[in-house]
Amino acid sequence: MNPSTTFPPALRDFVDTSKWIFAKTMLAWPHEYIARKSVDENLFIQLVLHIRTNGYEGRFYSKTLTYFDDAGLVYWTMGAPFEETIIVNRCRKEDSYEFRLQNNMLPEQQK
Repeated sequence: MNPSTTFPPALRDFVDTSKWIFAKTMLAWPHEYIARKSVDENLFIQLVLHIRTNGYEGRFYSKTLTYFDDAGLVYWTMGAPFEETIIVNRCRKEDSYEFRLQNNMLPEQQK
């Protein structure tokens, strides 16, 4: 794997040991998240910067977001300015918008 497409050791440990919360409000889109207020501030900032610096532009319906893939998971933030970013999300690659779009598996769009 290219070093720019994987987390450095400190972030690998952070994502592996953080308590991720299942997002029960979006059952059609299974994913989990960590909240800035509940984790190490410095590591959260490093994670957001890593995603935004090393990630790629992708879509979620009409919204453009920056995604980062690592170890079969896709990570992203909601695109708020850095200072206002309070959540990092992740899902399995096969639950991502891009995968589901390519495989004709999109759920009905919520209104």
